[in-house]
Amino acid sequence: MQVPLEISFHGLSSSAWSDAYIREQAQRLERFCDNIISCRVAVEQPHRHQHTGNPYRVRIELRIPPNKDLVVDYEPVEVEKNSELQPVILSAFKTMERRLKEAVERRREAVQEPAPGGEQPTGLVVRLFRKEGYGFLKTPEGREFYFHQNSVLHNDFARLDTGTEVRFEPQMGEMGPQASTVQIINKPGVREDKTDQIRPEIPPGWKQT
Repeated sequence: MQVPLEISFHGLSSSAWSDAYIREQAQRLERFCDNIISCRVAVEQPHRHQHTGNPYRVRIELRIPPNKDLVVDYEPVEVEKNSELQPVILSAFKTMERRLKEAVERRREAVQEPAPGGEQPTGLVVRLFRKEGYGFLKTPEGREFYFHQNSVLHNDFARLDTGTEVRFEPQMGEMGPQASTVQIINKPGVREDKTDQIRPEIPPGWKQT
């Protein structure tokens, strides 16, 4: 995961086994998506259940490229006295697993439209995560593509900035559209050393949203 797993407990104390079990289940999700951005897991025992038997609730928030959120709120429908936490955690992750598989499949089935004349499409960099080494660009038609720093030609990732125009090769990745062979074609952005203070202009015809 690009961001460390976050685990929180509300209304009950954490334990070594529950923490380890949640981490194990979260790691399993990466078998279905190898570029998960973040995962947050909250385990809660509502106050009304603290003295009546069950009652755990597990919420999982998963973010996958390009910034799509999957959320599961799981609480047993049938509450049994003294029910255990482990099967509730497992059921929550199984539900998330199904949703993640569906999201991956939908991305794989997305149809890539070739650029007119067979030329490589162009786009503008719209978001950059320099420390993490990736970013997102958007075409004039409004389509968004993920790209990794290793996909930027000539080691020019450091020269990119929001608004830099690039040419790229579109492809379908594990979690959806991504860009390879990204090449700067119009006024690269501010360098990391800040010696070049020229900001890129917006190319004619660009549709801002």
